[in-house]
Parts: sequence; structure tokens; C-alpha cells
Amino acid sequence: MKTLQVLLKQQEEFFNSKELQSVSFRKKSLEKLKTIILENQEELLAALHKDLRKPTFEAYTSEIALVLTELNYFIKNINKLNKPKRVKGSLLNFPSKDYIYSDAYGRVLIIAPWNYPLLLVVSPLIAAIAAGNCVVCKPSEETPHTSTIIAALIARTFKPAHVSVVEGGLEVNQFLLKQKWDFIFFTGSTKVGKIVLKAAAEQLCPVTLELGGKSPVIVHQDAELQLAAKRIIWGKLFNAGQTCIAPDYIYVHETIKDEFCSYLIEEIKRALGEKPEESIDYARIVNKRHFNRIKALIDYKEVIYGGKTNTEDLYIEPTITLSSWESEIMKEEIFGPLLPILTFNDLAQTICTINRYDKPLSAYYFGANKTDQELFLTSLYFGGGCVNDTLLHNTCENLPFGGVGNSGIGSYHGAKSFECFSHQKGIVKRGTWLDIPIRYRPYSSKLTLVKKLFKYLT
Repeated sequence: MKTLQVLLKQQEEFFNSKELQSVSFRKKSLEKLKTIILENQEELLAALHKDLRKPTFEAYTSEIALVLTELNYFIKNINKLNKPKRVKGSLLNFPSKDYIYSDAYGRVLIIAPWNYPLLLVVSPLIAAIAAGNCVVCKPSEETPHTSTIIAALIARTFKPAHVSVVEGGLEVNQFLLKQKWDFIFFTGSTKVGKIVLKAAAEQLCPVTLELGGKSPVIVHQDAELQLAAKRIIWGKLFNAGQTCIAPDYIYVHETIKDEFCSYLIEEIKRALGEKPEESIDYARIVNKRHFNRIKALIDYKEVIYGGKTNTEDLYIEPTITLSSWESEIMKEEIFGPLLPILTFNDLAQTICTINRYDKPLSAYYFGANKTDQELFLTSLYFGGGCVNDTLLHNTCENLPFGGVGNSGIGSYHGAKSFECFSHQKGIVKRGTWLDIPIRYRPYSSKLTLVKKLFKYLT
């Protein structure tokens, strides 16, 4: 751990050298990162396949393409993002010009999960660099091939005093969380998120926590059922369900349950064939520990489709169950290819039921009625989501992405990412050509005049 302590000291000295205040330096750093990603796409895709058996299409679109999109955004907009923003001033301060300045935090720790082991390291890293920070990235030890190549590429691109990757398991995480940081960005489970938040609280260190939860889907009577089934199955089975914003369970209106379930089964067969195990378009569970956890959630009395598993291949068949809130599968985030179905007949009551549980990271609604859509959007509490689709809110750089309550603290993506890794410093620049004396002592009889002034201004 002495080597890590030396690294942290080097980063502190590098940040204090003020070299990172140069926007040109930051932009060149991002351009170098883009070049190294482009030059090593095949190696990255191979590593993702070794770790998760990710289909090339899924690995490219959800990891490499999103990283390149984020890089392009920041390379194009970094000058604009770093400029002080003029805001409307207060008449109380007249004459003045008011601004928001963006300051880098300093030394940033990024702890990433295993389910999207490239994207969830590099996406926050891009914003941290653009904002002018020094960064230590800690990839997940559960995806060792991807972790190793990320470490190698970062070492070839940056000085360790600027950006470094630290590999290792629990002991390394514990050591890192005991160090003094200026900002911590964590993506992972709610359980570990609480540990990170507790460690940060000891230092009053600001954090962003991107966690998870049981993300619901509501399918109403007026939904286009076949299309809804296609979009839900796509979102659920992407990365074999190992996605923090994957549909976790479905509430379907009781009058269309049988028809809708038949469409779900039909779509699984269309997408993956009669033998999903043989499909090259279906990922695997990351390791045996997670495999055993997911398998234990299957109650075969509730299964209406699927249920087959292969321990050696870490394969779990897409599985649909008819469940209730008393089922084991409804007591934790699934994070795998199991899809419980519940029924409802009253939308408002269903929303009240979901709201009794922890706020999910995402939620999805399928139906045509605008009033029902608005009821879903305004009455259900969740991080973000879609109407008549799944997952896609995560792909738009202009939308903030983040949870609420147990599903996370803070948000990022696009300009929001820059704000995430910056302290927003409010500044008033006063003019000197006018100085109204009412605020100065002695106050004597000024209070009556001040009250009239505030009443006029507000």
C-alpha cells in the first residue's frame, strides 16, 4: 500500500501545480484518451467477451460507442463548459455582474462495477478530466480481463500523477476509502454504496452514488402489446439482465395478462431462438457467486417460461414467472434474466403500492393515454425512465442520469457530468461607481426603509 500512498501524494502535488487549470491541456488529454480507445476497440471487445460473454453488438453499443459519444461531447464543448456563466444579478447588489465559476474538486476517486466495466470507469473519468481533476480509477476485480486492459491503456495515455488505475479486491477498496479525497464517484449496489457514503462522511467528502433497485414496468390496457413485449424483452435481456436500469418486474393490467405473457414468450423465442443457450446474442452471468444468487430466486411453481440453468457455462435461461410481493424474487433487485409478472386493475393504487418500497433507479410505462402517462410520471418516485420504451433515457447526453433515495445520490451525463465533478462557485463582481449607504451602520431608523425596499423588490 506504500506505492498507493506515494501515488496519492504525487496527485496532490500535480493538482497543486496548476497545470490542470489549462483547458487546452484537458482537451488534449481527452483527445489522447479517444485515440487510445479507437485504436484498441477489438482488444476491449475481446476482454468484455471473456468476462461476460457479451455479444459484440451489445458490447460496442453500450460501452465503446457511449464512451466515444461522451468523449466527442466533451472535446467539442469543453471550452464552453469551463467558461464562467453570467447569471442574472440581484437589484440589492446593484451595480454588479454575477457569475458561476466551475472549480475542479482536486483528487477524485472513481469506483466502478463489473456489469459495464468499461463504460462505468471511463464515462465518469472523461468528465472528471474535463473538469480539471486528478483521478484514481478502481475497476471491478470481478471482470479481470477488462480491468487489466483499462489499466494498461490508461498507463499508456496519462501520467500517473494525473490519472491512474488501481486494481485489486476488497482490501484495496478498503484502503482507498480510508484515504482523503476531494470527491468520490461510486457505481454499484446500495449495500456497498452505504459503506462508501459512511467513509466519505468521515471526511465530509462530497459523493455521487449510482446504485440500483427494483425498476418496475407498468403495462396498461391501451399499450401496443406486441411492441411493448419486444422493447421490454430487449431491455431485460440486454447483458443478460445485469443492468442497473433493467426492467426488474412487470405490473400488467389483469385483463391483458395472458395475451401479454404470450407476446413476451414469443419475443424471447424470436430474439434468441428455441435454444437461447446456443445464441451468440445472449451474455452470461459474471461469475458463480452471482449465478447461484440469481438461481436461488427461481421458484419453479411460479415459472411459466424458462428456468433452465447451466452452472459450468454460467447460463440462466430467460425466465418468466407469475409472482406476488410475497415471492422471494420480489424481495431484492434481480440483476439477471428473471422477469416476474404481477397484475393490477387500478393504476393509481398500483403506483401507491410501488411507492411503499424503496425508490427505484428507473421506471417504465407502456400505454397511450396521456392522462395515465402523466399520473405515472408525476406520482411515482424514481430516478429516470421512459414512456413506451426501456433503457433509452440512459443514452441521451442532455438528460441527467441518477437515482433518488436508496437508488442513488446525484446525477451525471453530458453537461451534468461536468457539474458533477466541479464545485459551482458563485461570484458577485461589484461596481465601484455607486455605493448606496443604507446597509452601513449606524442603522438607527433605516429598518422601516429597508422593509419597504424588500417589499418593492420581492
